Amino acid sequence: MTLTRRTAIGAGLAALATAPFAATAGEVPVPRSKSGAILGEGPLWSERDSTLYWVDIRGKKLNALGIGVTLEGADSFGVKSWDMPDLIDWIVLRKSGGFLVGILRTVHALTLDPFKLTPLFEIEAEQTDNRLNDAKVDPHGRLWTGTMHMPFNKKTAALYRIDPDLSLHKVDAPYLCTNGPGFNADGTRMYHNETSEGISYQFDVAPDGSLSNKRVFMKFGKGEGLPDGVTVDAQNGIWISHYNGGRVTRFNADGSIDFVIPIPAKQSTSMTFAGPNLDRMFVTTAAQPPVDADDPQAGTLFEVPKALLRGHTGLPTGQFAG
Repeated sequence: MTLTRRTAIGAGLAALATAPFAATAGEVPVPRSKSGAILGEGPLWSERDSTLYWVDIRGKKLNALGIGVTLEGADSFGVKSWDMPDLIDWIVLRKSGGFLVGILRTVHALTLDPFKLTPLFEIEAEQTDNRLNDAKVDPHGRLWTGTMHMPFNKKTAALYRIDPDLSLHKVDAPYLCTNGPGFNADGTRMYHNETSEGISYQFDVAPDGSLSNKRVFMKFGKGEGLPDGVTVDAQNGIWISHYNGGRVTRFNADGSIDFVIPIPAKQSTSMTFAGPNLDRMFVTTAAQPPVDADDPQAGTLFEVPKALLRGHTGLPTGQFAG
């Protein structure tokens, strides 16, 4: 595919020093879980059971928070957790029922009642220093996931598309650490990050799932953290979390910064819209060592007050069609 590059609008993310921060006195994200998740990631809204799911990759846990419902066995925050057999990289909905989850390098089918994991296939079996990292389902029911190099020093990873027939297709490489992706409403545009280099890319997506016109959407500057999770809202805005930047930023489709929401934990990892009207936002964070003494809420799930979202709402959660 052809790689093009355009200059970020204005001074790009260097403008974050003067960007319009959304928070005002009394309007700050609210903890919705206990702190300490080692690598909280991948929030997923499930309308069918009114539940928000997310993973603690390194803590080897799947977590759930009922939205308007009470989960049996939940803690004082309303969070229920399941222990997983290894690093759980992501969770997505399956249209036929249940979920797919990435565990280390293997994609599994998952049901929770009763709890059952069924391995389906492995990705990059020969790359024992790699693991799966982040995933989304596009509006056409295809699953997109990437890998990352766990020692974080070699570009041995790649981005993959999994079609409903469970066929696996490598669509872009090489990477050190894939993150995202996010899709617009009709699935014709994808946003995807190379976290290690601080770069967020755009791709055009054809009806058959092939990618073209790879170009830089935004590049993070020094002191702004690293681009991690991505979500696209119903108004065509692109939200990116800042790992070690303690914030999420909403970008306009042209790459300009709309506004920034500070998050009370430095390792902000991802975010999603949730609730029956998709007008609530939840943000995952991590507490990967070393955690600074002034970061006591590291590893907390936060909910962003609606006022800070400025009326923006989310897109329906994609469900894998296979």
